[in-house]
Amino acid sequence: MINRRFLLRTSGVAAAGALGVAALSTDAEALARAERPMGDSGPTDGVTRTLLQEHPSPAEGWDAVQTLVRIPRHKESGRHSHPGVEVGYIIEGAVLMRFDDRPPLRLRAGDPFFIPEGVIHNAVNVGKVTTMMLSTYVVDETKPLVTTY
Repeated sequence: MINRRFLLRTSGVAAAGALGVAALSTDAEALARAERPMGDSGPTDGVTRTLLQEHPSPAEGWDAVQTLVRIPRHKESGRHSHPGVEVGYIIEGAVLMRFDDRPPLRLRAGDPFFIPEGVIHNAVNVGKVTTMMLSTYVVDETKPLVTTY
């Protein structure tokens, strides 16, 4: 089983994609260290995805995962996709959601969004504050939550 809590608490999308499948970990100190931003020199540094809840979906072989994503000013999530749908809501801030296969969307606080399975996207913070997004995924339980490109 994928330990999504560990994957999500690393420094954002890039680390989760690079790790793919992680060993199970219950070390609270290691998780706390992993949740801290790793600096601010790269475009995705400081981005965090914190696991809020994870449950088996009513559809066999799928999980429902909910996260709180934080993207600091002038940062981005990085190009990535998910092995299922993402249903999201912008809590605070603004992003330009860029896609490889369609025009970008500008999203502000209060806006919902939907990203189909496998669609490559990148959320770029274009606001004046750290953007916070609530993202819920229904994903294949056998695959990593995030694949980076």
